[in-house]
Amino acid sequence: MQKRKLVFDYNLFDSIEELSSVQQKLMHSAIAARKDAYAPYSKFHVGAAVLLKNGKTVIGSNQENASYPAGVCAERVAILYAGAKYPGVAIVAIAITATSKNHKVDAPVTSCGICRQSMAEYEQKQKTPIEILMMGEIGQVIQCNSVLDLIPFAFDSAFL
Repeated sequence: MQKRKLVFDYNLFDSIEELSSVQQKLMHSAIAARKDAYAPYSKFHVGAAVLLKNGKTVIGSNQENASYPAGVCAERVAILYAGAKYPGVAIVAIAITATSKNHKVDAPVTSCGICRQSMAEYEQKQKTPIEILMMGEIGQVIQCNSVLDLIPFAFDSAFL
């Protein structure tokens, strides 16, 4: 047996104001996208904004359904739309933010497993890292240099 340790670096910013102007603009796009969330069941509104290599920004918001597994998370709405609208254009970064009608979301919100896998697929396909920014409604922002930091043992097409 070999015991191994997995470590990655990330940055923690105290607020959105500490981000670069490009990162702030992307996060503000994600914040705006939250308003279009359809979340009558969870009351948890998520917005995502994807920055593409061509300079375009694509947004997405979570879209729930009474048949719970049929809903789609904001991250997947945004990256799938980016892939459909701008095929072959690399994703540079994605910003994710959330708010709740039930309580104040004052800690960074991370993506679910399905979203991490979906984002990882795009990162693996384009062979360049995707920066990921995550925040709640207010407060701190987590910045990772690669989606694969969040899902280091990602499943990919090599297994098929």
